[in-house]
Amino acid sequence: MSLFKRIRNLVGKAEPPQVERSMLTLGPGDVCEVSLITYQVTGRTQNPQRSSALLTLQDGADIRYLLIEERERTVYALYQPIDGRLDSIDEVPTTMELDDSSYYLEEQYSGFIVPVGKTSFMRGGEQSVWQYQSDDKKLLRIEWLDGRFMLYQGESVLPADVRVIRGS
Repeated sequence: MSLFKRIRNLVGKAEPPQVERSMLTLGPGDVCEVSLITYQVTGRTQNPQRSSALLTLQDGADIRYLLIEERERTVYALYQPIDGRLDSIDEVPTTMELDDSSYYLEEQYSGFIVPVGKTSFMRGGEQSVWQYQSDDKKLLRIEWLDGRFMLYQGESVLPADVRVIRGS
């Protein structure tokens, strides 16, 4: 090898360091830990306008949904699907009674979603979301897309209780 090739290799650009995966960028095949339970990510529904993602997590037969929102700080909420239905998108109430708890509407928004992998909604599109909170800090989330409602019940998760174990 000539002297000039050696110098060029020394001065040449080094490979950029690999960016560490964050919870917001996880997708199908990745593994994460939420509240000391290890889950495989099987799907992700992303709302780029809100800088948020809803990860579909699976631990054996148990399926949960982790909502991640980038705000002033990263906010996490872990949900499980519940049975129920609503008749019309125009008649979603501001207060809901469920399991002897009253849930109050905290936020309502719409946005375009992009699903990847196994998710509640297999196609993207304009999704409407209603987020509720009860007096005892329980959460309720309602999603609507293409005439279909999904209902979830859950709770907030501390950022320290969420971590990436393996990202692809």
